[in-house]
Amino acid sequence: MIMHALWFLVLVAGMQGTKAVEYTVTNNALTTPGGVRFRDEIGDEYAKQTLDSATQFIWGIFQQSTPADRKDVDKVSLFVDDMDGVAYTSNNEIHVSARYINDYNGDVKTEITGVLYHEMVHVWQWNGNGQTPSGLIEGIADFVRLKANYVPSHWVKPGEGQKWDQGYDVTARFLDYCDSLKNGFVAQLNNLTRTGYSDQFFVQLLGKSVDQLWQDYKAKYGNTA
Repeated sequence: MIMHALWFLVLVAGMQGTKAVEYTVTNNALTTPGGVRFRDEIGDEYAKQTLDSATQFIWGIFQQSTPADRKDVDKVSLFVDDMDGVAYTSNNEIHVSARYINDYNGDVKTEITGVLYHEMVHVWQWNGNGQTPSGLIEGIADFVRLKANYVPSHWVKPGEGQKWDQGYDVTARFLDYCDSLKNGFVAQLNNLTRTGYSDQFFVQLLGKSVDQLWQDYKAKYGNTA
């Protein structure tokens, strides 16, 4: 296995002091077509810039203007691995599939940019000390991807889906609806999950149960099935 690593230090100025976030990119798949495609069509430097821009975008979406508002993360590492799937995040490490990169038909640079925005949310978002439903966690990550205008063509349309916490694009569309009812809703919801989670957060922020909000959302788009 060929290891290829670059280290990148970026200084992010907050309203209270300066916080250094170090980004590393390691391509473990240079002996595979996907690893080569990552190197040639995306590149380490672009990936590091994307991690940084995603971080700052996420802080903006979450309304986290000071280091005290955020998780204490000093380093984020991106790995390109010869693996199945698309990507996953464990603690502060993001792993992207070289096989997915190789097999992707279309603008792979834009697609992986969107994937990295999604995965970076997992680095920075709160998870209710493990209590937040996984579908909501993934939905928030895709909500940020939506707001960053990196929506892939295969996503569901607004109003589609079976349940509010189905996850990913379904929940992202629902959260976008909730955010339209109260600007900054997702930021406030994320902040509330810093120490725990309850469906009552939806009542607290929007005055309706999450099930009622889901029904309202479906009705708005004429898709109540």
